Amino acid sequence: MNAIGLLYCGRTVVIKSQVNVFMDRMKNQIVDGGTREYSPRRSSNVHWQKALIDKKSRAQLKGQRPRCCWLTGLSGAGKSTIANLVESRLHSLGRHCYLLDGDNVRHGLNRDLGFSDADRVENVRRVGEVARLMVDAGLIVIVAFISPFRSEREQARLLFDKDEFVEVFVDTPLDICERRDPKGLYAKARKGAIQNFTGIDSEYQCPNSPEIHLRTTDFGPEQCADEIMRFIEE
Repeated sequence: MNAIGLLYCGRTVVIKSQVNVFMDRMKNQIVDGGTREYSPRRSSNVHWQKALIDKKSRAQLKGQRPRCCWLTGLSGAGKSTIANLVESRLHSLGRHCYLLDGDNVRHGLNRDLGFSDADRVENVRRVGEVARLMVDAGLIVIVAFISPFRSEREQARLLFDKDEFVEVFVDTPLDICERRDPKGLYAKARKGAIQNFTGIDSEYQCPNSPEIHLRTTDFGPEQCADEIMRFIEE
């Protein structure tokens, strides 16, 4: 299958050819097929439409300050557990919030993506754009994504205004994540059944200066959620 390479954020993103298959529905057989190469194209005739209601107005209506709280860390680090606790606490306080979980998003919006470096870049790019729209709507968004590359997390940060993006490093050592292995993924990766698994045969780049650094060897999920809530409420 032919492919097209696209340079994005310093990484090569591969855009695959589209496969066209023609079926004989009576015989339930493929009668013809082929591929069509395509690449991202941006129209020069698309302009930003200014809305009458802005982010500040939406936030005032909800009585809150919109934020994107981005949890990053290895698989099994505890991101989803902590994110769920934070969302629950915000909800109980009457805050308008939403949780974007890495696994859940791959069931819909990102179901066409795999786990190559290029797909991981696109995975984070799409979620960053969705989170930006939600913050623009005045929401507090909690993102729980491995998001292994620093450059992609920084690109996500650039989508937001100053102080809207809160990077949370859920810092759990690899050996502890493997010991937990709640989904059995590390065991499969060690056997070669899963390729490009973060921490095994795909790199994870730790944040250099996250707003919140949660060392889960010292604190449990409840205490980690407390730390995030203190930061958001302040």
